[in-house]
Amino acid sequence: MPISAPRSCAWQVALAGALFVLAPCAAAAPELAGSKTLTLHGRDGSATAIGTVRFEPRGDGTVAFTIELDRTVMKDHFLSMREFKCAEGDTELACHVPYPYAQPGVVRGQDYAWLEHALLFLYKQPRDFGARLRNGLYFKLAATDKGLAGLPQAIDLTAIGAPPDDPTVPPYRPALRDDIAPGSRWVTRLTIE
Repeated sequence: MPISAPRSCAWQVALAGALFVLAPCAAAAPELAGSKTLTLHGRDGSATAIGTVRFEPRGDGTVAFTIELDRTVMKDHFLSMREFKCAEGDTELACHVPYPYAQPGVVRGQDYAWLEHALLFLYKQPRDFGARLRNGLYFKLAATDKGLAGLPQAIDLTAIGAPPDDPTVPPYRPALRDDIAPGSRWVTRLTIE
């Protein structure tokens, strides 16, 4: 005769089973604390560590972040009367474009929008003169078992040429971003691990 839990405990057995099944999913969420490596992944299989992202959990459920680029990897390029820090790929440069306005610098739960806005890039051919702001890259971040990863999306950086109407809302909403054909850009992925 099989042994079964008394009826009064049935809900506890069901809950324990559900928690056991869900436990691996909860463990997959990244812990955003401390210093993580910021890496650009190229279509040639290369991985270039370009700096770090430091995460500092706050008591209000948010996590503050600061980004520090590695100046030995991110080289100075003077483009369109402005200095950019650029990583050199096989056929392109990926240049960091700092978000030019005040922003809270926090992650809230699975909302990485302000971190994504702090990681704007533009791409250019080494032979091209100047920076073409319509060649912007936005990395939509998602949690992985190791941290965060994002695929590039196309944006027009001229959209942030003037301050946003509402500075509390990240301006590059999904309607302003377009998917990029896989492998069409040197940078195929950005990770924070």
